[in-house]
Amino acid sequence: MRSRLSLIAKASALAVTAALTLSACGGAGGASPAAGTADDPIRIGVVNAEEPERRLLQDAARAEGIYIEWVNFSDFQLPNMALADGDLELNQFQHLQFLANFNVNTNNDLTPIGATAVFPLGLYSLRHSTVVDIPEGAEIAIPNDPTNQARALMVLQAAGLLALRDGGNSLSTPADIITAESRVTVIPVEAAQTAISLFDIDGSVVNNSMIAQVGLSLEDAIFADDPDSPEAEPFINVWVARAEDASNPTYARLVELLQTTPEVIDSIVEVSAGTAAIRNNSAADLQRILGEIETNLRNQ
Repeated sequence: MRSRLSLIAKASALAVTAALTLSACGGAGGASPAAGTADDPIRIGVVNAEEPERRLLQDAARAEGIYIEWVNFSDFQLPNMALADGDLELNQFQHLQFLANFNVNTNNDLTPIGATAVFPLGLYSLRHSTVVDIPEGAEIAIPNDPTNQARALMVLQAAGLLALRDGGNSLSTPADIITAESRVTVIPVEAAQTAISLFDIDGSVVNNSMIAQVGLSLEDAIFADDPDSPEAEPFINVWVARAEDASNPTYARLVELLQTTPEVIDSIVEVSAGTAAIRNNSAADLQRILGEIETNLRNQ
């Protein structure tokens, strides 16, 4: 198993792996009984192992005497496959909409076991300082991937720039735009191009991780979605396990530590320029939301 993980790491240009300490409770389901020990750390797939809350979570967990190992991936598609294949015990990099797309498209049943935060998605502009300033017929770039496209459309609807058929949802596409009730035209582009597009058009909905490309910060958004709204539920970021490990008490403790350790919470909020909304939804609630999204996807 370890050799396989090494091959994945080489093939996907894995970054730094940091060993962290957590409590050595016995595993449940398919997990090894010794998972969480120094000899058998809990391996957690992420795409941002360098973020400061990782070290702070290490400090909080070390007092409880168990071990985890952050495994950093450079490709968002790989941590779920590694988890499904048994090369990881957990991952923590995605929201529920992304997870639902993976499960449905690959016939998997990866399961959310705890929440981290909702990170609002922002509308930015280099030409206009407020949403009111955006003129009729303006062009707005949005990510063209299914996971983020619908959310971007919902952001623009909440900003009053367009209207979506039946109010829209986490599966909406540009085909659902009610043109007669909208004052902007959307331009779907690769997510990596949304920030660069700001130099050429009136505005762009840009993922948090990309806005620094054009010298802006999260505070420069002229509009962002409400993390407390029901529409934000599909975009709650989550800890994910294989279904057979969903009740593992060691994993549950790790979730709890992230949600209740002040230094960890403060770090997450600080890195997000104050925009992150920490979430403590129960595993059952997250699984309900995931199930609804998966049902909608299968019924498309």
